Amino acid sequence: MAQYDLIVIGTGPGGYVCAIKAAQLGLKTAVVEKRATLGGTCLNIGCIPSKAMLHSSEMFHESGHSFEKMGIKVAKPKLDLSAMMANKQEVVDANVNGISFLMKKNKIDVHHGTGKVLGQGKVEVTSEDGKSSTLETKNIVIATGSDVMPLPGVEVDEKQIVSSTGALELEKVPGKMVVVGGGVIGLELGSVWSRLGAEVTVVEFMDKILGPMDGDVSKQFQRILKKQGLEFKLSSKVTGVEKKGKSLNVTVEPAAGGDAEVLQADIVLVSIGRKPYTEGLGLDAAGVATDDRGRVKIDAHYKTNVDGIYAIGDVVVGPMLAHKAEDEGVAVAEILAGQAGHVNYDVIPNVVYTQPEVASVGKTEEELKAAGINYKTGKFAFSANGRARAMNATDGFVKVLADAETDRVLGAHIVGFGAGDMIHEVAVLMEFGGSSEDLGRTCHAHPTMSEAVKEAAMGVFAKPIHS
Repeated sequence: MAQYDLIVIGTGPGGYVCAIKAAQLGLKTAVVEKRATLGGTCLNIGCIPSKAMLHSSEMFHESGHSFEKMGIKVAKPKLDLSAMMANKQEVVDANVNGISFLMKKNKIDVHHGTGKVLGQGKVEVTSEDGKSSTLETKNIVIATGSDVMPLPGVEVDEKQIVSSTGALELEKVPGKMVVVGGGVIGLELGSVWSRLGAEVTVVEFMDKILGPMDGDVSKQFQRILKKQGLEFKLSSKVTGVEKKGKSLNVTVEPAAGGDAEVLQADIVLVSIGRKPYTEGLGLDAAGVATDDRGRVKIDAHYKTNVDGIYAIGDVVVGPMLAHKAEDEGVAVAEILAGQAGHVNYDVIPNVVYTQPEVASVGKTEEELKAAGINYKTGKFAFSANGRARAMNATDGFVKVLADAETDRVLGAHIVGFGAGDMIHEVAVLMEFGGSSEDLGRTCHAHPTMSEAVKEAAMGVFAKPIHS
């Protein structure tokens, strides 16, 4: 019977990063993974394949709509969806193979099968053929991630009614697609199929898309997506989906109640959120406590109520983001090695990988108002940025929020080309407790999109130069 310092159940971004860090710190480490490949939802059927499809669809759309303006004459592009899907799979394979390499490099044992916590220090692994074995360890980290949130009364078949998994495997471009949920996943995948030719309608229960994000961001981003061809039905809910041969009748009602309408669709994408994945883990029998939303309860050091059992990532409280899970994985590995692992939850960037991208870090205006915090705002539009004009990428803006008295930056929000990369200079600034003046007085190269970040910061403590 193997004896480990640490066994990590799940090899998504949180799990595999935790295992690697633990091994680097000298702990004898193993991982348990039920899939044939490592990387979890993110690398196999989530973040990575969706980004490959987003990039491919953006290139397809750009070649058919933007090249001529730049003096590039090409024939009308033709879509080869099977080749696009094959490229997506190559990207996935390269990433998951990379994780396998890192396991070997760091001498981490990989056990394929379904993991179950038998109690303190024991993990049962059941392989596909039904054979079980028990592993012994000093510590266990639960990093099993999350699963698709079901829509009551609507059964996902991954053919006509799909989750994000099925939406990345469609064999042809749908004529009409209804996206249930105006969050990150729905908007990313909806934009993919819209660019490839589908008529996309987004049905969102709330009165805005990207619910938790800054109100200004939601409004302008919705206008941009509408200009790109997406339609929206806000403050609305899907109450039923009826199959009519190859087509679907989608019943939509006002969220507050009222008359229903029926939308026609070829594909319905259900993307109303995700839930912690703890099925079959044996948490109840092991005495591990969970909350009313099925999340594993932990203390400030990621420890559950059972000694030697920890949890990170989507199965615990907090944003369901791969990089949040990664940082928690590093922190818990450091704690187990006797170090002071820590995650600053006030500086967790969030990105929507559409075109243009949306990125945020820290507080929104709505959150600051609700907390009664006096703040100042600086805003700068990309339409006044030289590099954005040169790239025909003038949609969007940068918004910086800072404490009215101390000038410490409390949040930043960007809609624009490359927003997901630009947000990190604000994240670093916030990690060091920097002010808007620190950011605005930092020299930025010209011409770059990032100059808009500097100008927005200048708008907090002084005035922007170029607007």
